[in-house]
Amino acid sequence: MTEAKGQPVTGQPEAVDVKPPPERLYGRQRGHPLRPRQERLLDETLPRLRFPLERAADPASVFGHTPEQIWFEVGFGGGEHVLAQTNAHPEVGYIASEVFHNGLCSLLNKLVPVEQEATAPLPDMLRLWDDDARLVLRALPDASLDRLFLMFPDPWPKARHAKRRFVHPQNVALCARVLKPGSVWRVASDDPTYQAWVQEVMSAQPYFEAPPPATVRPDGWFPTRYEAKAIAAGRQPLYWTFTRR
Repeated sequence: MTEAKGQPVTGQPEAVDVKPPPERLYGRQRGHPLRPRQERLLDETLPRLRFPLERAADPASVFGHTPEQIWFEVGFGGGEHVLAQTNAHPEVGYIASEVFHNGLCSLLNKLVPVEQEATAPLPDMLRLWDDDARLVLRALPDASLDRLFLMFPDPWPKARHAKRRFVHPQNVALCARVLKPGSVWRVASDDPTYQAWVQEVMSAQPYFEAPPPATVRPDGWFPTRYEAKAIAAGRQPLYWTFTRR
């Protein structure tokens, strides 16, 4: 088990009083009824890109060729950040998770032409996961990831829902286990409640260096539609870079 400064990664910071996370962090996977094209994307395209959990012990083997690094994105929304990162870093093996069907279809729609859902070539360095991201994170070996992204997650603003926030003491320990020393975890949020929560949780954990967040998107970070909506609404996004000790 990986340790940070003598602290076992299974430890939970006592300074943050929060219930353990539930078995499922998200609500409904599907909102409005899907159109026929979306149904085909989920039925025919998604299985061709789905991360094979049974091979999680050797994650580099699931890509078309051996990746120089492996990155993981939790909750990719509409997928624009995934596309920007994979286009900019073709040498990286990228695992992207999203449970909501509309988000999955938004990304898949950009990857394959209409009527070619079952046959069009797909990115060989991208794998998708359409269930709880923690299932993959728990299955990965220690120190197997080079970068982790959590971009504008659902804030779950009510106090009774704090246990559903991905930035949770137990999830922080889980992320620390799978990230290599010196690797980074990028987190962005525009929600004041979530921003204060991130500060509270990350100031109480021993696994990551946690400097104050940036107030302007740093170089190398790509925009998302959630960021654009937040700025248009007058909200101030914050951008954290946590470095694994």
